[in-house]
Amino acid sequence: MKPMVTRRNFLKGVGLLSASAALAACSRTEQGGGQASSSSAAATPLLAIIHTNDTHGHDVAVEASGDTKGNFSMAAVAALRDEWKQKGYDVLLVDAGDATQGMPLVDTVKGASAITFMNACGYELMTVGNHDFDWGVDELAANEKAANFPFLSANVLDKQTGKLRFTANKVVELTDGTKVGFFGLTTPATATTSNPKNAADFEFLRDDDLYKCAQEQVDELRKQGCDLVVCVGHLGNKEVNGGTSRELLGRVTGIDLFIDGHDHQEVNEEVAGTLLVETGCYLHNIGVVVIDKGAPAYQPVAAGSYSGIDTSVQAVIDEQDSRVKSEMGVVLGSTPFLLNGERDPGVRTQETNLGDLFTDALRWTASQELGREIDAGLVNGGGIRASLAAGDITLGAIKEVMPFSNEVAVLKVTGAQLLEAIEAGCQAIGKEKAIGAFPQVAGINFTVDATVPYQEGPTYPDSTYPSPAAIGARVKISDVGGRGFDAAATYSVATISFLCDGGDTYYAFKQASDAEAPTTFGFDYEAFTSYLVTACDHAVPDRYAAPQGRITVVLANQHG
Repeated sequence: MKPMVTRRNFLKGVGLLSASAALAACSRTEQGGGQASSSSAAATPLLAIIHTNDTHGHDVAVEASGDTKGNFSMAAVAALRDEWKQKGYDVLLVDAGDATQGMPLVDTVKGASAITFMNACGYELMTVGNHDFDWGVDELAANEKAANFPFLSANVLDKQTGKLRFTANKVVELTDGTKVGFFGLTTPATATTSNPKNAADFEFLRDDDLYKCAQEQVDELRKQGCDLVVCVGHLGNKEVNGGTSRELLGRVTGIDLFIDGHDHQEVNEEVAGTLLVETGCYLHNIGVVVIDKGAPAYQPVAAGSYSGIDTSVQAVIDEQDSRVKSEMGVVLGSTPFLLNGERDPGVRTQETNLGDLFTDALRWTASQELGREIDAGLVNGGGIRASLAAGDITLGAIKEVMPFSNEVAVLKVTGAQLLEAIEAGCQAIGKEKAIGAFPQVAGINFTVDATVPYQEGPTYPDSTYPSPAAIGARVKISDVGGRGFDAAATYSVATISFLCDGGDTYYAFKQASDAEAPTTFGFDYEAFTSYLVTACDHAVPDRYAAPQGRITVVLANQHG
């Protein structure tokens, strides 16, 4: 990402910059006059807002290799913070969510180590991301209590009391008297992109209610005398979610800076007069917004371009990392080729060889467990979180692929319910915004024709996703379990508990689960391990070198 300086009147509208004050400040600097006098300090704030998002436990430095990006250690974030302080800046360190889940480094202690690292770095605040709910409400509360900083979210309500579940905002006063107001927003898609059971007690304000909530936060912070208003959101723009950051900025006035997360994109643009930034994910970049004499500049730092390390923070990380590596470093098998778990293009848009392997593992394990052949296997693409590189496969690598520890579940569904589930899961195919619902399958052959528009029906209950108004219009299933396809037939499907609870777009699976409870046993990563070790004799077979032709996606440019 290249640095971008936005309009110089970014702060002018909130009284922090006048042309004469900026000119005078520049003149003093050029003449070597040292620090600005106290009389002019309020007009010329020096502020660096350092931000991260979607770190997902990638808190240990990794060097770039081939097409794989490198990432920073969290200790580099602390070092960068200190360097900006040494330059004479006020420094505020914030996070835009999804810090407590994703890698064994944090998953083995249900996110607690991520909070330990952030405490050591001196974070000012974090916004609650959808995956910060993944360990359940009790662990979320424990992580919040352990943090030396507030968890912000202004749009998450307790359904029973109607009150805010988290702190809505925080005001920070800089050394020159400038007040900076922060408020947080959590994606409404949390209701189905974290396990629906974990989110069931909460209402996530969405669409017009979300925009109204944001405007109220801006107005409240202005009343508190804030010169600068910053939204630290976990909204993103790449999926249907009840309100994106760009949509919000088109409807809410008075936000000076929007620090975003959730969709793992690198963003640096101006939207409706507001600077919108996002670092991508996994500490590939550290975001820095610099307000120097009133002119804001986004100065992201890419992994490999900065070598600073806070040794005290690194010691805290190393202690946890050493423990986890000893547990997760066991080699369970190997693969002679890459197993593709990338997002888009990848498991959220098309069949991949890793999707084939994972769903075969679910189906095989369920068949072994129940002593009968299971018709099919199915997992949402969003349940696959990483690729497996050629070479040894360790337990830790498997846990990176499937970090949620979902139970394996065998569900009875009708053909009609299966068709609805796949139709809904493929709703974003052919559109710009990929979603995690896209199905990877075993024992199923289907075609999705993206030249046919997805017809939206009513939004599913407690969801942000629309049901399909025309089931079967875009998706055709040709076979399930070698028996052809019959909408009236009943099929057994090995899947994961997240989908049985109605996660992502799988409300049809929830209806099937409500009618007859699924049989559950073990965890998804255990099923994968069992298949690799026992069925594959520790080595991924050559038949997984490429996708096996279970899914056909027809795009517009494929028609003559």
